Amino acid sequence: MAREDAQIAQDYSAMLGSVSVITEVIATHDKGADATDADFCSDMTTAEKKERVARSKGYLDHMKALDDWGSEDMTPVTNAITAATTFIG
Repeated sequence: MAREDAQIAQDYSAMLGSVSVITEVIATHDKGADATDADFCSDMTTAEKKERVARSKGYLDHMKALDDWGSEDMTPVTNAITAATTFIG
């Protein structure tokens, strides 16, 4: 079943949301003791952060595999998947 252009745009936007989750969780983790309550997921343990990143990565893996993206730029998605893979270990 082919997706309509509006659905592709909505799905791409959702993927960028997952990119942001991965980026922000890793950035907060990298701050270590310097993270504050204002940092995304600062109240999570390392294991919880890894679980959160793994869920977002799984979503990105699934969505990126779709073959009807057209001209959407997958660079930020690919970069987030790579960063998530490294972070999860």
